[in-house]
Amino acid sequence: MPHATDDLFAAPAAPHPRIRAGIGGWNYAPWRDNFYPAGLVQRRELEYASRRLRALEINSTYYRAQTPAVYARWAAQTPEDFVFALKAPRAVTEGRRLAEAARGVRGFLFGGLAEFGARLGPVNWQLPPVRPFERDDLAAFLDALPRELDGRPLRHVLEVRHPSFLCESYVELARAHGVPTVFTDSPDYPSLADLTGGFVYARLMRSRADVATGYPAAELDAWARRARRWADGGDCDALPHVAPARPDGAPREVFVFFISAAKERNPAAAMALQARVDA
Repeated sequence: MPHATDDLFAAPAAPHPRIRAGIGGWNYAPWRDNFYPAGLVQRRELEYASRRLRALEINSTYYRAQTPAVYARWAAQTPEDFVFALKAPRAVTEGRRLAEAARGVRGFLFGGLAEFGARLGPVNWQLPPVRPFERDDLAAFLDALPRELDGRPLRHVLEVRHPSFLCESYVELARAHGVPTVFTDSPDYPSLADLTGGFVYARLMRSRADVATGYPAAELDAWARRARRWADGGDCDALPHVAPARPDGAPREVFVFFISAAKERNPAAAMALQARVDA
């Protein structure tokens, strides 16, 4: 006989096949007031979150890589069709030269990520705001990114935070390597929606504490339209670009993460967006 708590861990039905909305992490005390049910023990928060959201971006790996056993434990708590995105360690991306980071890159990727299996999503290589665009240095880094792990494709995405990346030379380089660029909707960092790879990765950073769903309904509607357009192979011309649009019409997987800002509202924003694209 099913228990009364079973419904808390039931995954939503009929999700959009290519659009995943999510948040950063799953341990945040204010979420125990407005996202997690009262009385839910902390050790079951990942289990619960992974059945309300279709993806999570792991931020702890930005500060320190975890062990294979930890990755395996996280994966085991989530549904089969769930996806983890991971921020790569800043020790790799904040070194003096990206061209010299190959050892750190391989150490992170081959240090246990295979434990995620099919749940392994994109790896976000976030560059610090003080690192300007240097074409040759970045090209060597992109050349060093392995494209396969235990027979599965590895997906990389680059998050740039220095204004010098807002140039066609960068977009051409990223496209040549097939590496998507994070679209960062933020008042603090450069934003470019140029399509440079085979999937789309957006990090939205404008949630508001005075809105229950983080974003007003009209803005969520607009992001749902953009996500569908990206997923269907189109481009979103109204978003900032630095190079001519080059939509190829091929269906894409789309990841939309609500990050930072009014963090307590981000789970509600992600669920509201997912409900719109699934409708």
